[in-house]
Amino acid sequence: MRYTLLLHYPEGDASTLGEEALREGMRAFNAYAQTLHAAGVLLSGEVLQPSTSSTTVRRVDGEFRIQDGPFADTKEQLGGTFVIDVPDLDAALDWAKQAPSVDWGVVEVRPGATFVRDGAWQPNA
Repeated sequence: MRYTLLLHYPEGDASTLGEEALREGMRAFNAYAQTLHAAGVLLSGEVLQPSTSSTTVRRVDGEFRIQDGPFADTKEQLGGTFVIDVPDLDAALDWAKQAPSVDWGVVEVRPGATFVRDGAWQPNA
């Protein structure tokens, strides 16, 4: 079963975190990704640009509204994701507990409903 680990944590960069903390975070996430890969459960991982670089699209009264920046004013951001394929929720939760960002933020574990394989939608079972 495919699960996405959504990593939410306070925004920061080298100027607010410090170079050493930034390097340590990068090292920790690299080690985590390597561990997921070695276990054969990692399907993909992605670090996102800061939320200030996002653009949101929504439809209001039939009209599209395009807005620069995140959809909500918050101190935390969705900073990245890991998509894993594991037998069940308990296994996904075990991997979420090992995410480096769980020490300073929230790791949301969400099962996928469907996914695309070879250009066709597949149920997540």
